[in-house]
Amino acid sequence: MNKGRTIKQAAAGAVLLTALAVTAGTQVYAAPASTSSLAVQATAVQTSAPQPTSVKDAAAYITKRYGITLSGTITKQQFEKALETLLASSSIAVNSDGANHSFFPKGSTSNKLLAWEAISASVKAADLKELAHTYSDEKISVAWDAAGLTYKAGEGIAKEAAQEVAVAFDTGFLSAKDLSGIKLEANVSAELAYQLLNKVAEFHGEQQNFLGTISDDDIFGKLVQAWNESQLIRTEELQKTVDEGLKQNLITGYNLKDTQFDPHFDPARTITYGHSDIVHAVQLVGLLRSEGIAAKVQLEPKTSAFVYLKEWGEPVQTDDYQVVPIDNGNHIAYAKEYDLSLEFATVEEKEKFQPLVLKYAKRNQEDMTGLLKSSWWQPLYYSLTKLDEYPVITNNVLKKGRYLAQTFTLNEDSAKVVSGLKKINPSASVETYQFWVDQPFYNYLKGDYK
Repeated sequence: MNKGRTIKQAAAGAVLLTALAVTAGTQVYAAPASTSSLAVQATAVQTSAPQPTSVKDAAAYITKRYGITLSGTITKQQFEKALETLLASSSIAVNSDGANHSFFPKGSTSNKLLAWEAISASVKAADLKELAHTYSDEKISVAWDAAGLTYKAGEGIAKEAAQEVAVAFDTGFLSAKDLSGIKLEANVSAELAYQLLNKVAEFHGEQQNFLGTISDDDIFGKLVQAWNESQLIRTEELQKTVDEGLKQNLITGYNLKDTQFDPHFDPARTITYGHSDIVHAVQLVGLLRSEGIAAKVQLEPKTSAFVYLKEWGEPVQTDDYQVVPIDNGNHIAYAKEYDLSLEFATVEEKEKFQPLVLKYAKRNQEDMTGLLKSSWWQPLYYSLTKLDEYPVITNNVLKKGRYLAQTFTLNEDSAKVVSGLKKINPSASVETYQFWVDQPFYNYLKGDYK
């Protein structure tokens, strides 16, 4: 920990602002004193806002997330390949016929793709086929009528396909508004294909994952609820490696995260902001809202681990802060924190974020006023795409299942950290990538508490 972070001693109510001799180039993570059993996993409730509401957003998401690029009139081959690509990334196996998923009826020789065929294939890819095939003729008619269409048994498309189209209407794949100007027998456009692919992703839990938007009146309550329902993250296999790294002074801190809370935002429009006080997040979102900035909001639970020095006194443990003694008399502390991910409406609005933080959420002296609650000396926020005036650092990441452990370093120190972690655990796979971080945090990695 350094002078830029505070530890709240629950018993004494005192705030310690303690300078730490930082291992050169390696991140220290400090947090408020709080935790309980480390066996607890992150369980924050996600009240996701609706999937991207525009065709443009759906297309951007599918392209960025899966690398699927479509244009013009779409063929069966193109759509089938897109579905296969999407499902290869899904954690849920699609329940369909045959090794090749049989998205289209057997014996189909034409490569022309009609709207009803694309809808039918999407329903199968979303694991809704069995539900669809429970639909009676009457139930099909009701669903079609609600979408402004007429179904007559024995006429037009086969009953199984009609059932699948009906389920698409009932489960929100398509609405009457979506079908406006589109005939079931019409060729499939890229816009419709993206819309259907987006819904397939959603039904496999691969959709964008966020609480809401800055403009939502209930966003503040959702933020606090998500924080209250999150707990310390534990992943024993990962922690064995990085905790040993702490003991050996290879690193001075790391974060644990649960990738199920990844928002899957567009990196070009996203900034991730780390902190430990939920009131700070509420005030930051309020600040952005008061400035007329639009963004999607996601709270990602995070556990911060760092060395708690014995000279800091006896640590007080709570549900959100736990310490474990190590041989030299120090402790490893595990503290509940969060990453606030913000996907801005435009890159230009993303660029407005830093000036607001530096003015209202960056402490430059002890008795400074006019700041958001619990503002740090070195606020931590970063972008996965280039931003002017943001230095570049390296993230060193270990993954196991849905969990990851990460430690930030200066670029020149990454190789040493990776080598050291591999020496501790030869079977560990350590991924590295560079990203753009705010200047105060970069200074922090260099050993400057201001």
